Amino acid sequence: MPLPLTEAQRPIGATASGHRPGTLRHRLTHPTVFLAVILTAQLMVVLDTTIVNVALPHIQRSLALSGSGLSWVINAYILTFGGLLLLGARAGDLLGRRRIFLTGIALFAASSLVGGLATSGWMLLAARAAQGIGAALAAPSALSLLTTVFPEGPGRVRAIALYTTVSAAGAATGLVLGGLLTELVSWRWVMFVNVPIGVAVFVVGRLAIVETERRRGRFDLVGALTSTIGMGAVVLGLVEAGSSGWTAPVTVVSFLVGLSLLAMFVATERRAEEPVLPLRLLADATRSTANASRGLVYAGMYGMFFFLSLFFQDVQHLTPLRAGLAFLPIPASVFLSSQLASRVLVGRLPQKTVMLTSIALATLSLALGTQITVSSSY
Repeated sequence: MPLPLTEAQRPIGATASGHRPGTLRHRLTHPTVFLAVILTAQLMVVLDTTIVNVALPHIQRSLALSGSGLSWVINAYILTFGGLLLLGARAGDLLGRRRIFLTGIALFAASSLVGGLATSGWMLLAARAAQGIGAALAAPSALSLLTTVFPEGPGRVRAIALYTTVSAAGAATGLVLGGLLTELVSWRWVMFVNVPIGVAVFVVGRLAIVETERRRGRFDLVGALTSTIGMGAVVLGLVEAGSSGWTAPVTVVSFLVGLSLLAMFVATERRAEEPVLPLRLLADATRSTANASRGLVYAGMYGMFFFLSLFFQDVQHLTPLRAGLAFLPIPASVFLSSQLASRVLVGRLPQKTVMLTSIALATLSLALGTQITVSSSY
């Protein structure tokens, strides 16, 4: 059974669950209920990295988006989510993790509703960006709350194992669920589906989660904004290079703005008393190499998701549901290979060997993907 809350999380006069006995809030603050709230929130956040993919052809036809504009349906969410993740974690430390978690969930649900009602491409892209901001607020606070509520020991190990499993399963679930909703109802339901889930998480979370102690400190807002907007500008340059050419004004300006902002980010982090990304972390060659490798692999994987979503439906004429199911070998192989690496290879082989072999296999698979033609079979 999950362990009770730590002493630090109990209000005066409360029981181990965190609230006075006999009340609804006391019953809802049982660790199992709390864990269900956190896991559901994490599933919803991870789900949205892939649930939209299978709906892309339908979104493009419905909102008359260009090919480059369509890519931003994915990029708008991932960039704001990843770019503001550290700032979201900092906000939880300074303002209270419960408050920031619930704020993120509320923003995520509201922006999902707006996205489902979108009447133009810009409206959908704005909603996706807002979803990313909500996810960046909710996700780090969720994990922090998990480690705060469950003390060290078997309870915390089980909780984190479930959290990791949900995170890993979210991508595969999103692909299939996105295809199912698009085929049976409408592409708009890949957005609407988050609304009842988000409302339920918010309502139960208000009762089940106890606020954490706040810390003193400052926000590195400049660092967060320059890094996020800088990365967004570089991505815009890459997208426009494919459609307008490498020497097109929009491509050149995007790269110049992006690189300038990223240079400003580095300068800001060097001077900041409490930087959003301490540069000393990048001085560790092992950590930096591992993070860069993982980033490149995931960039290739999400690019492949985008391409195959269009290929399966527009070229091979699969239904949305069949297209979603066609993706399953990818997350299945990710899950199996991660289990093989963690349980068998790591400890028997040098970590460097395992990592380089993994990168080589990922690179080879992406290279093979470049050979796909309109006559290629599944």
